[in-house]
Amino acid sequence: MAAKIKKGDKVIVIAGRDKGKTGEVTRVLPKENKAFVQGVNVVKRHTRPTQTEQGGIIEKEASIDLSNIAIVEDGKATRVGFKIKDDGSKVRYAKRSGKEL
Repeated sequence: MAAKIKKGDKVIVIAGRDKGKTGEVTRVLPKENKAFVQGVNVVKRHTRPTQTEQGGIIEKEASIDLSNIAIVEDGKATRVGFKIKDDGSKVRYAKRSGKEL
């Protein structure tokens, strides 16, 4: 099945502690049904120093479930549908507005 959310999409968090935050998808893990969103679900990791990087408390984004994010269209969350065009190509579209993504 085609992916409803892809890398580079602008999304909004619709559930969880970061509800209402928006960001861009940086990575998608389709087998695990998760995605990484810039500035969302930031966690602190206590890391040990290595030869390449310093130790300390590092903040980084953790993955978020795809069911908890939605594509942003005109500042609001929208669902994603699929259309098959006349030339046979399959495209994603926003169900709220009908525009192609």
